[in-house]
Amino acid sequence: MKRTFGAAALAPTLAVTLASLIAAAPAKAADEDFFKGKTITIYIGFSPGGTYDLFGRMVGRFIGKHIPGNPTVVASNMPGAGSFTASNWLYRIAPKDGTALGTVSQTLAIDEALKAKGVQFKAAEFTWIGRVTSNIEVQVVSTRTEGYTIAGARKVVVPTASTGPGSPSDTYPKLMNDVLGAKFKVIRGFPGSTDGLLAVERGETDAALTSWNTMKSTRMHWITDKKAALMVQYVTQRSPELKDVPTLVELATNEDDRKLLAFAVSSAEIGRSILAPPGLTADRTALLRKAFDATMKDPELLAEIQKSNLDFEPLDGASLAKIVAAAANADEKVVERMRKITEE
Repeated sequence: MKRTFGAAALAPTLAVTLASLIAAAPAKAADEDFFKGKTITIYIGFSPGGTYDLFGRMVGRFIGKHIPGNPTVVASNMPGAGSFTASNWLYRIAPKDGTALGTVSQTLAIDEALKAKGVQFKAAEFTWIGRVTSNIEVQVVSTRTEGYTIAGARKVVVPTASTGPGSPSDTYPKLMNDVLGAKFKVIRGFPGSTDGLLAVERGETDAALTSWNTMKSTRMHWITDKKAALMVQYVTQRSPELKDVPTLVELATNEDDRKLLAFAVSSAEIGRSILAPPGLTADRTALLRKAFDATMKDPELLAEIQKSNLDFEPLDGASLAKIVAAAANADEKVVERMRKITEE
């Protein structure tokens, strides 16, 4: 039997819908007006000169015009403890209204899974805004030492610069020592990857970890002049630009080692990302993610990327959050093995 509804029957439903729209409209308007006259600070967990700094400042130059209210956006370096200083501050202290953003170590989720000393955050609880690019990190070793190859590093001690416990520059050499029999000696106390490269230059260490982006844009002459070599790239598959450099994962000789090394380099997918403290409202999160996505398509930013020959592989915030959650909840057996290695 066909049913019909008169105006009287529809009135309650229409009233509820209208009331919901009226309530949502002022909230949305208030959210979009919030940033007018405000200043957003992007806190960079490393010292100036590396790609965290480069991409953090690049986002800062363009994202403001894509946020309603066109707030002023500034970048501020907060280096220390492999970016734990900035990460902990953003998680525990920073304002949770969207005026504080950050770019910190891509190993954030792994650090948490490993229960690294100094971690005072839960990676999946951060508000992930978006990724500028995935990241290829490389082990750069001076050719003044016999240890510039894997075979050589098994014979002689290779001092390598580290930005602190839990950072890739600290963890990866330890993994190579355990799995490959290398003899890296981790030297801590360098604020950022640029400082590590300077240490190699000054002869304070023989090796350092940096991104391929940094290497090809600032120190490529080291490779062409054969002053240094790229021993390994910390990804699961070789970059088309580094076809002759082995990945850490392919150096594994058994399945257990492969799983361990694959977990270790999973952070490359997080790469150079922008996050906010936990606790942002859904509307504020959506607004910032939308602004970030628009920034990644900004013609001026794209021109800068092309001119600088930078890697560029953006990812939306929701997809990024899933990657982070997966790393933070990795297989406990793999995590426990990696924990023992990194704590030695």
